[in-house]
Amino acid sequence: IAEAFNWPERSLELHPMMAKRFYGIIGLSTMIGVGLSFSSIDPMRALFMSAVINGVISIPIMAVMMLMSVRADIMGSLVISRKLQILGWLTVFAMSVAVVAMFWTQS
Repeated sequence: IAEAFNWPERSLELHPMMAKRFYGIIGLSTMIGVGLSFSSIDPMRALFMSAVINGVISIPIMAVMMLMSVRADIMGSLVISRKLQILGWLTVFAMSVAVVAMFWTQS
């Protein structure tokens, strides 16, 4: 969150009084985690569901990264090679197949 909002104070090296918002986010996250311990939510199911969601949303993220990584206007001299392009798109395809198979076997 600190990175997204471009806060200058985003480091655990800083004293808490120097990075109040950064440490506030850490404290809030910890409080939410403690609150989940007292709820009826099964922690193993929550962990499983977060992995599922992560797997599903990784496909468009990986596809956009592949599209960006071949553009010289974005990457400059660090454009990926043809071999890495093929491996990258194969990975996107494999992840897509895995997600489709996951949803298909659930029905």
